[in-house]
Amino acid sequence: MTDPDGAAPPGDGEVGVGPWPGEWPTDPRYDPELLAEGDRRNVVDRYRYWTVEAIVADLDERRHGFHVAIENWQHDFNIGSIVRTANAFLAAEVHVVGKRRWNRRGAMVTDRYQHVRHHESVDDLVAWAQDAGLPLLGIDNVEGAEPIESATLPERCVLVFGQEGPGLSDAARAASDRLLSIAQFGSTRSINAGAAAAVAMHAWVRQHAV
Repeated sequence: MTDPDGAAPPGDGEVGVGPWPGEWPTDPRYDPELLAEGDRRNVVDRYRYWTVEAIVADLDERRHGFHVAIENWQHDFNIGSIVRTANAFLAAEVHVVGKRRWNRRGAMVTDRYQHVRHHESVDDLVAWAQDAGLPLLGIDNVEGAEPIESATLPERCVLVFGQEGPGLSDAARAASDRLLSIAQFGSTRSINAGAAAAVAMHAWVRQHAV
């Protein structure tokens, strides 16, 4: 179990590291409070004891060319898990389209390290993407969509996901430059939106980052 700050409580099974042993490093990336008290955050070992600002700056030097957009008309609880996955795959940004507020619990504090941008409407997202020169790739299992398993994905793009259940809105489908589907073999009509986002991001990573 973790506390609201992403740190493990003391005791058996705790993650992270304790107070820095010996003489403290002088590198400005290190946080004096973490050096003194230990670092129990949900970060990889590379970033132990670093300040949030230093971690974000380092990530910004290596971010990938894909963005992720998620429609949020009904306070979709999947947004937090999508932000966490976007952080894991080092997405450039996450774009929340619709309602500004979203449940951050699923993000496990990764929203501190992941750039998140808000758009009031699909039209606003389209205008931003056009200015940035990025195509919108809608992910939805609809008739005519390309199988993502065999599609060639552009190095710079926005992967767009709809609400849990209904999928992409009509406006988002119409605005997408391409529509991509994820192969399924069971009885369910769709998979969880957070799972779909992870599959799509990993498909991009397999083509451009490994």
